[in-house]
Amino acid sequence: MANRFKQAIRSQAQIGLWMSMTSPYCAEACATAGFQWFLIDGEHAPNDVRSTLAQLQAVAPYGGHPVVRAVEGNATLIKQLLDIGAQTLLIPMVDTPEQARALVAATRYPPEGIRGVGAAVARASRWGARRQYLDEANDEVCLIVQAETVAALNNLEAICAVDGVDGVFIGPSDLAASMGHRGKPGHPEVQAAIEAAIKTIAASGKAPGTLTGDPVLARRYLELGARFVAVGIDVTLMVQAARKLSADFGLSPIVAADIQGGPY
Repeated sequence: MANRFKQAIRSQAQIGLWMSMTSPYCAEACATAGFQWFLIDGEHAPNDVRSTLAQLQAVAPYGGHPVVRAVEGNATLIKQLLDIGAQTLLIPMVDTPEQARALVAATRYPPEGIRGVGAAVARASRWGARRQYLDEANDEVCLIVQAETVAALNNLEAICAVDGVDGVFIGPSDLAASMGHRGKPGHPEVQAAIEAAIKTIAASGKAPGTLTGDPVLARRYLELGARFVAVGIDVTLMVQAARKLSADFGLSPIVAADIQGGPY
């Protein structure tokens, strides 16, 4: 039950897909595409612990490693996500090394951390069948923190220095907003900041990561040393394909003003 993703990002780039549709059926379909990792999004997609569990179960047979993004760095929620079998967590909006250290503690059993012990009734231990789980769990956890504000970039070296942080993910959209370029992650100043951050993270010995739907940018980030890059989002890929097919037959997308009686 070693964390293959944690091992891989120490030396190899991993290509991933963002999953925001909250559907285990869709997650399983995407898992057949051969991506090396998947992000199950609990921050900006309407996932909860139960829907996250269903997607973890759906992708389990296919080889791609599931990374779960929590809605926030809440120790109780982190405990639940680890218990349902998530080995790798992505935690948003980490601005300081103090926050990073608190997250490390939340993902580890005592005495290294504060994770509550209930593995005997948890999927993570296969309901007690993994008798060594409590001794092995701390080493299996992969913790990735998101640096996505100017404050986080100012503290980036200190965040990277926190023992137990395995990788740092640069969130381009929130970073752009924090830098005064909301909605423009491609702005030259934002891109320069992302490139500098990737180099800083890599130089620290930790794994840099990010998300982009632009294949040219994705390859650029990989060239700079990014170790895990998501190159698409399931819902965006579906909508783009559906709208292109519609346009091929002379139809136009429906916008809010066209909806009779409001969106609900």
